Amino acid sequence: MNQPAARGGANATWALVITGAAGFMAALDNLVVTTALPSIRDDLGGQLADLEWTVNAYTLTFAVLLMFGAALGDRFGRRRLFVSGLSIFTAASAAAAVAPGINSLIAARAVQGVGAAIMMPLALTLLTAAVPAAKRGAALGIFSAATGIAVAAGPLVGGSLTEHISWEWIFWLNVPVGLVLLPLARTRLKESYAPNARIDLPGTLLISGGLFGIVYALVTANAEGWTSPLVLTGLIVGTALIGGFVHHGIRRPDAMLPMRLFKNRTFAGINAASLLMFLGMFGSIFLLSQFLQGVAGYSPTEAGLRMLPWTAMPLIVAPLAGILSDRIGGRPVVTAGLALQALGLALFATVIEPDVSYAAQLPALVISGIGMALYFAPAASLVMSSVRPEEQGIASGANNALREVGGALGVAVLGAVFSAQGGYETPRIFVDGTVPALWIGSAVVGVAALAALAMPGRRARGRTTVVRDSQAEGERKTVGV
Repeated sequence: MNQPAARGGANATWALVITGAAGFMAALDNLVVTTALPSIRDDLGGQLADLEWTVNAYTLTFAVLLMFGAALGDRFGRRRLFVSGLSIFTAASAAAAVAPGINSLIAARAVQGVGAAIMMPLALTLLTAAVPAAKRGAALGIFSAATGIAVAAGPLVGGSLTEHISWEWIFWLNVPVGLVLLPLARTRLKESYAPNARIDLPGTLLISGGLFGIVYALVTANAEGWTSPLVLTGLIVGTALIGGFVHHGIRRPDAMLPMRLFKNRTFAGINAASLLMFLGMFGSIFLLSQFLQGVAGYSPTEAGLRMLPWTAMPLIVAPLAGILSDRIGGRPVVTAGLALQALGLALFATVIEPDVSYAAQLPALVISGIGMALYFAPAASLVMSSVRPEEQGIASGANNALREVGGALGVAVLGAVFSAQGGYETPRIFVDGTVPALWIGSAVVGVAALAALAMPGRRARGRTTVVRDSQAEGERKTVGV
């Protein structure tokens, strides 16, 4: 009698291991290159703009194609497309490691983003389907903690590999992991489809074009200038296409992202909070990792180790937070996490000085780490539980796309504030630019906490789910299903 349950538990464990490892790789590659740029420039040459694109090419394709990747999985099989995305990501990682020049590296990074965009939203959908509802919060908490750690630990991993081996190993690291995961994914994950799924070509073109225009403008704004024709065109055209996508989603109930999903306060609230959280966190980590190296004088490895109270905290807190969210609901946990993350960034802004001691930074690091862990643990569960099972793939894709857009926006906006108020000339000037950027990052994450607080509690969501399911059942009976 216990065999089915045991088999189900084994399937859930395998799903968590496979999707968690894949999600870690994809998230790690967001910022893993940042500390390796000087070594890449020495080996491959290139101007500053070329080096920036080794980071931005990945972010661009990742953000633009996330929703399309989720739609492909819903239509042609989530496991099949997950394996395809993992294969593309692994092959592109090898191509990046052997790139003979800077342009080849940029191209390989762009292809890496394509693979990650297919892989990431389907990883969440496959994990949700494999884990029993009672344990889903804890499982999604572990998954989200892994991706959160990967984002924050990117500079440490990149710096350590570059300093002690070579920059190529930033990319070689993905290859054996991918080769191990591929056969496991084929044999241990169950195939699933979204009922009556189809490719929404107008919606795909609108959202892909809109995200491309906006993200391209954001990642080139600091180099070209916020008022340059290229950046303004990208923002205006991208915004217009996104507006067309929203209109399409309102008019077409079968659109790839029906706008009716945003009538659900949980779905709308957690997506707004996710975008703002990544805006504040990405931009702040980008500047603080440079502060530890350029001002405090630490090596890339030393700087990464000193960030561990922030970046490693999810290992301890996130699984516990996932269990807690299963008991009391995700809203209070996410809200508390975002509030603590905002407080941590504010503490950084108050203590940061050219000669600040590490001990003075430690409280901000610990509080930020706890806050990040509390956010990541239940966020994915809130996204997936706010929609029907057949909508989970596209809901995951939408949430991940908003996170990536938020990250690109964070680096661009906080980088622009830094450039306007400071620079790299002296430690004092660097701090003068970093402090106002951190205050803005803190304020943005604080607004994210308010967005999370506006979500309904567990009881209200339960009543909404009963009404929604009753309405759906009535619709099925009406059409004779």
